[in-house]
Amino acid sequence: MSPLEPPQHVRSTFGLRDAEPVPLGSDWDGGWRCGDVVLSPVADHARAAWSAKVRETLSVDGLRLARPVRSTDGRYVVSGWRADTYIVGASEPRHDEVVSLSLRLHAATAQLERPRFLMQPPVAPWADVDVFVAADRAAWETVPLRSARAAGAPETTTPDGRKSLDLINQLATFRKPVHLPDQLVHGDLFGTVLFAGRAAPGLTDITPYWRPASWAAAVAAVDALSWGGADDALIGRWDDLPEWPQMLLRAVMFRLAVHALHPRSTEEAFPGLAHTSDLVRLLL
Repeated sequence: MSPLEPPQHVRSTFGLRDAEPVPLGSDWDGGWRCGDVVLSPVADHARAAWSAKVRETLSVDGLRLARPVRSTDGRYVVSGWRADTYIVGASEPRHDEVVSLSLRLHAATAQLERPRFLMQPPVAPWADVDVFVAADRAAWETVPLRSARAAGAPETTTPDGRKSLDLINQLATFRKPVHLPDQLVHGDLFGTVLFAGRAAPGLTDITPYWRPASWAAAVAAVDALSWGGADDALIGRWDDLPEWPQMLLRAVMFRLAVHALHPRSTEEAFPGLAHTSDLVRLLL
């Protein structure tokens, strides 16, 4: 959660001068509720503005979307903050529903064009967004993490980070060519889906990647298995998805690369990834 509440000038620019900010925690990625609006800190301006513009008009059956709230002068992002409509709900271990939502969401995003920022390589000095760009590429490029090293990625020094690198190199030997079209997908469903009883699931944001739709579902499954307490049979229940074993393989390589590269990774997160890696290896 962001340690600082939204500044007064940001609240005023979004028309929230008199609203008292209430912290929402991890379900809204450090957001603060101001009445019926949530103000959230933005890690990357271009991605936040893109997500807002897409969510403004996107329609998905069986999904409640947090819609962007523009500032009084029409902006999506003000001084590193964005505003969205508040939707009721909380994260719940309804993992199969998240995977099912992934399929509906990506049928709706299949026609979206590739944003220019998704074509840019990671660059120094490294920010959070560069970690995820490099980790994504690591799972697909011929030599894993070549892009990261070329961009001057900091050396991985922690024991769990080095174990992650070893696992990435081992898993890379199991990769086979895949023949699926890339499209615009949301690569962080596990952290952005909210549930409220029998209501349709809610989505707070879209984190864009240019990968096959079944890869995004695989990332959600890998996250659920690694950190969400999902049962091991989850991946078997979705094995009819296109190129599923290879998508799972690349999804777990992606998460291992994030773990190796991210400066705030913790050793407690590694055992779950190692377990998921073992499960995926059994499918290959």
